[in-house]
Amino acid sequence: MLINYVHSFLRWAILLAGLWAVIRSLKGVTGNTPYTAADKKAGLFFMIFCDLQLVVGLILFFLSPLSKAGISDMGGAMKDPVLRFFTVEHETMAIIAIALVHIGKSKIKKAVSDAQKHKLGLIFFGLAFIVILALIPWPFRAALGKGWF
Repeated sequence: MLINYVHSFLRWAILLAGLWAVIRSLKGVTGNTPYTAADKKAGLFFMIFCDLQLVVGLILFFLSPLSKAGISDMGGAMKDPVLRFFTVEHETMAIIAIALVHIGKSKIKKAVSDAQKHKLGLIFFGLAFIVILALIPWPFRAALGKGWF
């Protein structure tokens, strides 16, 4: 399915943008640097790619045979680690990560000092990045691995 490849490709965009946002925030916290337009763009791109992934993921969720199988028998899906992951866990973690990114962007906007903006970025973007790393069905994860691309 083409939508599956788009979803997989966007994963890499999110990881790069998220890493960029986290590194910029970390540098800002440790180096006590001003919050610049590049810092703002890093968080914005992270948020945009996450939002785009959410739309593509929702389309995939309703078209995927795995999701359809899980939804049709939730009791059975909860007993099957692969179905449970793709029917419940993946989506739940994705929503949590996207919420963290949005909350972080909102709090950064309201923060008054540059140090506070960097600290909030590091906290919220860092937590979102960790959740995103956990929700990806990496090839090395037993039974969940979907390939690198």
